Amino acid sequence: MEGKNQTMSIKFYLMGFSNHPHLQPLFFAIFFIIYMLALLGNIVISTIITTDSRLHTPMYFFLINLSILDICCTTAAIPKILQIILSEEKSISYSGCIAQLCFFSSALSTELMLLTVMACDRYVAICIPLHYTTIMSKRTCIILAAAVWVLGFMNSMMHTSLILRLKFCQHNILNHFFCEIPPVLKVACSDTFINNVVIIMADVLLGMVCFLLTVISYTYIILTILKIRSAEKKRKAFSTCASHLTVVSLFYGGVIYTYVRPAFSNDLEADKVLSAVYAIVSPVLNPIIYSLRNKEVINALRKLMGRTVLSQR
Repeated sequence: MEGKNQTMSIKFYLMGFSNHPHLQPLFFAIFFIIYMLALLGNIVISTIITTDSRLHTPMYFFLINLSILDICCTTAAIPKILQIILSEEKSISYSGCIAQLCFFSSALSTELMLLTVMACDRYVAICIPLHYTTIMSKRTCIILAAAVWVLGFMNSMMHTSLILRLKFCQHNILNHFFCEIPPVLKVACSDTFINNVVIIMADVLLGMVCFLLTVISYTYIILTILKIRSAEKKRKAFSTCASHLTVVSLFYGGVIYTYVRPAFSNDLEADKVLSAVYAIVSPVLNPIIYSLRNKEVINALRKLMGRTVLSQR
């Protein structure tokens, strides 16, 4: 009971915006607009894919999962950021911080693995097209998606349980926008060596392995595309991969940098910028990237809008 009362009195002060107090209204407006755009964009993408039977393929099934993850990622971070900006105290409770950390890291690790699965899907589609429907069957896609979500949650719970064992002072100042594993570990009052070791191991098993699998998949994809004689088929093959490759480039670099580098050096300002890229900017850009570079999605959107206009007449 005493331990429980102690944790209830612990607070974390999020001072990510403290250097620019006069810009608080601007920050609020920017984050609010970003959150609305992320929600709207990902909901629209999911609706388009769900309502158009031509998009009921493995690639778009995984894209719906990515949209759900992007919504989870932004929802875990931005609403609290908006509250902190408006609040004078700019604090979050111990339980609130741990919950935010848990949900956010779960969405983050799940998205890492999902992007790898999407890369493997593109590899099978382009390099082994005759066996695509057999290999990427509906059952296989569901199993892969379920495995990704479960493993992401398990990874998050492992880190969260280790953080729960740490001791914190009553007042902890985080030079960050929200509760994330690296900044929380920096303010712990007990030794975080085991936590840092587990983070590096998880990054090697998840981040690096996923990254290598993605690189290998796209190496084979590019080599296969270069062998295609038809310029039109070559362009179409590249276009199906360009969107995913752009999203991967935005996401992987920031996550690996933020979660591996803290064990070796400290650069709080760089942490904040890169966290904003994969936690806030990527979920907004993903729907735009996938829709603007994909004729199938654009055509499906036009069809959906046409049906909506006709139904209103």
